Amino acid sequence: MLAEAAFARWRQRVEARLEAALPDAGQAPQTLHAAMRYAVLGGGKRLRPLLVYASGAAISADEALLDAPAAAVELIHAFSLVHDDLPAMDDDELRRGRPTLHVAFDEATAILAGDALQALAFGLLADAPADASLRVAWLAALADATGAAGMCGGQALDMAGTGQRLAQADLEQLHALKTGALIRACVRMGAQAGGADAATLATLDD
Repeated sequence: MLAEAAFARWRQRVEARLEAALPDAGQAPQTLHAAMRYAVLGGGKRLRPLLVYASGAAISADEALLDAPAAAVELIHAFSLVHDDLPAMDDDELRRGRPTLHVAFDEATAILAGDALQALAFGLLADAPADASLRVAWLAALADATGAAGMCGGQALDMAGTGQRLAQADLEQLHALKTGALIRACVRMGAQAGGADAATLATLDD
C-alpha cells in the first residue's frame, strides 16, 4: 500500500511537470505543439519516471529535484515511440489503443514532434534547479542511453534483424540497447540526484 501511494504521488508529480514543460497547443506552430502533447499526454504507465523517483527515494534524494529527470526520460521515451511507429520503422497504426502520431497528424509532423520532444528533454535537464555537475551527469547519462550506444543503436539492430533468426547473445544485445539502456539511465539519474557514489551506482546497474 505504501508503494502504491508513492507511485500515485510520483505519477501526479511527473504529469504536472510534463504539462508545464510542453508548449501550449494554441501557440504557433500549433500543429507541432498539438502533436507533441498528443504523444506525451496520451496515457502510459510512466514506468521510467517511476524508476527515477524510486531510485532517488532509495538514496534519500530531494523529491523535487527528481521532477526534471523524471519528465525528461518520459519525453525521450515518447520521442522513441513516435519514431519507432513511423512507416520507415515499424509502421504501426495504433499505440495505446489510439492512432499513432503519424496517422493522427502526418508523417512529417511526427518526425518533427519526435525531434522536438528529444530536444525538450535535454533542455529540461540543462535548466533544472540542480548543481552544474549534477546536470552534466544527467545529460551524459541520457545522451548515452539515447544515441548509438543506446536506443538508436538498438533500433538499428532491430531493423537489421527483421526476418532473421537471431542468436540469443544478439537478441540480448538488441534489447539491452533498445529498451534496457533508458531503463538503466532512469535508475542512475535518480540515484545521482541523491549523491550516490560509484559503488552504489554499480550495484544499481546490476
